[in-house]
Amino acid sequence: MKKPSDIGPSSSSFLAVGLPVKLSLAMEGRKVVHGSTLLGWKEPAWLICEWPSQLDWVSGLAENMPCTLSYLRDGKLVGCRTEIRGVVTTPVPLLFLAYPRQVEEMHLRQYPRVSSNEPAVVSRIASRGKDRGGIAPADHVGGLVKDLSIGGCRLRLERVPSWMRTGSSIHLEFELPGVGHVTNLTGMVKSIDKAEEDNVIGVEFQFDRMEYIEYRGWGGSVRQAVWRWTCQKSGEPVLY
Repeated sequence: MKKPSDIGPSSSSFLAVGLPVKLSLAMEGRKVVHGSTLLGWKEPAWLICEWPSQLDWVSGLAENMPCTLSYLRDGKLVGCRTEIRGVVTTPVPLLFLAYPRQVEEMHLRQYPRVSSNEPAVVSRIASRGKDRGGIAPADHVGGLVKDLSIGGCRLRLERVPSWMRTGSSIHLEFELPGVGHVTNLTGMVKSIDKAEEDNVIGVEFQFDRMEYIEYRGWGGSVRQAVWRWTCQKSGEPVLY
């Protein structure tokens, strides 16, 4: 995890209407954390948040009570210190917070992740005890690798097949531009985000020594190839 870095509190850089946030307060000697939604702001005066539906602590709130607002964005934990400015209970319960003077970002990803746009083939892995001799055409689906790290990737699929679920094991085949063609790389589906025009699948790599790569110029394992390629593209030093 990288050291937190400060960013200026510009509304265009860290605020968005409808942004899911976490509110952390110290009440009665203990820390409480509840989810909310950012509804708007007036720079540099205040933020306005949806009243957390599970809360019933109006009597415990006090003006100028310290509060921390945080959320996740692009692999970073974004947070800022603020304080209670007031509450409104009718006609809609709302919570007003002071506009932050400073915002901090902390990178959460362990490995560099870079954008990609390479064609990929995703294949179903047969369960133990089933015939592995042949795979039907329905057990393949095509798509694009949208981003890539040594830990996994995001895939944009033409369609999400009926057999694909969170936790499904798959094989991946795709190109590392300028390096080689990766085949038989095992992955586990971690997330499935279906939309009308887009299907995005989050995959975690599981290097099991069954994967291989057809190299162009130099040798090594698939894991090393992915690591070197992502480091070169992201500008990170290649220490692997």
